Amino acid sequence: MINVYKPEGMLSSNIQNRELTSNRAGLEKAMAMGAILEGTVVLCDSDMNLHVDLHGITGIIPRSEVVYSKNGEDIKDIAIITRVGKPVCFKVMGIAEQDGKTVALLSRREAQIECLRNYISDLIPGDIIQAKVTHLENFGAFVDIGCGIVSLLTVDCISVSRISHPKDRLFCGMQLYTVVKNIDESNGRIFVSMRELLGTWEENANLYSPGQTVAGIIRSIESYGVFVELMPNLAGLAELRDDFRLSDQSPLTSSSGKKSAFCDENLIGRFAAVYIKSIIPERMKIKLVLIDSYKGEHAQSKLKYFIDCENVTHIDSWQYSPEYSGKKIETVF
Repeated sequence: MINVYKPEGMLSSNIQNRELTSNRAGLEKAMAMGAILEGTVVLCDSDMNLHVDLHGITGIIPRSEVVYSKNGEDIKDIAIITRVGKPVCFKVMGIAEQDGKTVALLSRREAQIECLRNYISDLIPGDIIQAKVTHLENFGAFVDIGCGIVSLLTVDCISVSRISHPKDRLFCGMQLYTVVKNIDESNGRIFVSMRELLGTWEENANLYSPGQTVAGIIRSIESYGVFVELMPNLAGLAELRDDFRLSDQSPLTSSSGKKSAFCDENLIGRFAAVYIKSIIPERMKIKLVLIDSYKGEHAQSKLKYFIDCENVTHIDSWQYSPEYSGKKIETVF
């Protein structure tokens, strides 16, 4: 069997995974094959062992087998208990009868070691890989890039359009594509990026035309205008009509550029309707007029990949700026 090294949670619905975890015969077959399987953790006992739901059979991942540590560091309790209620990968190491019940001894650590050896160790900068968001911090998002092995996606690499926090774009459990940015060989850490997959300035700008009124998200407010995100990799500067009003009837500012008392940081993240006044490719500028602002259920943009990530597995470089622009913005892997 050839194992597929995916972020945890992406094998659970696989037909073969369901078949091999549904009974003892399937688990024995998986052990003989060396298969990496997935199941949901239903309990962490007082000895910090994880119990996995295997359709009537008790699966146990001992504390020492929950996480692989390259440097042999002790596993923190938080790294164990936060697995409860979530899918985890594992290899079947043994099956026995205890007190009249079938118990399967599992190892997530062994699955991670195999993933590192057969997949992650072969990655190079520029490789396009799947990932799953596991945790959000001010500085970035931690993402699972295979069998629960975590990589860091820093906030500046999420998109070209600036966001104040990863939650403005991502959410825990979100599946996405990333590109390997660099690898720290000394400690085995991999850093990934996402903005290189979300299109160049020109690719994004070609989706719009002057004269259109479109939806965007307010990302920052300056004395000279409001930056409105149209796409994760495209933002424009909006001026304001003198009679502009927010949906709650609170004035924001006037076309003179002076902020009113109501212009505060609470407006950042709100949706906006903007009129596209002009598009200037050589300056990578889009001039907008802010028509209206309103509250939405969330302020996350839907991701649109401009690369066929299912079939393109590597890029050597990416240039965001147009060739005719005086400013060059690029990534070389």
